[in-house]
Amino acid sequence: MSQEKTIAEVSTYSKDTPIGRPDTDGRAAVFVPTETFDAGNNAAIRKGAGIVGFGNPDGTLTVYFEANRFDDSSLHKWENKARKAYDRMVMGAPTVSKAKLTANMLEQIGIIDGMGIHLKQPERLQHWLEMANALDTAPASPITLWKTK
Repeated sequence: MSQEKTIAEVSTYSKDTPIGRPDTDGRAAVFVPTETFDAGNNAAIRKGAGIVGFGNPDGTLTVYFEANRFDDSSLHKWENKARKAYDRMVMGAPTVSKAKLTANMLEQIGIIDGMGIHLKQPERLQHWLEMANALDTAPASPITLWKTK
């Protein structure tokens, strides 16, 4: 007989999570790791990384990430890291900065698209950046626009 699972074990992405790789300028999710994130098995996703992605039909998430491992000055700010990961994702660019994860390892905190980033839970991003000792990279507001109509 199977045991009842806790809500954390069965959680999946929300109805707000875009499904499938977006086209250029399309919507994708912005994520931060949850407490269940296994840093040992996901060492490529460094603390403070910009993590963006989409839901898969099987309930997993495909994410692209950027942590500025090579200290490029143009990638100092978190929103620039998220944008770099987003650009790789929509272009389908070959990269090692990509992973398929179970949905309970990440929490969606906002949306990114060709216009900018809209954070619904900026305090969760603050916590993620605080853990990385990278609060100075945080965006100035919950909404970052990089293109105007």
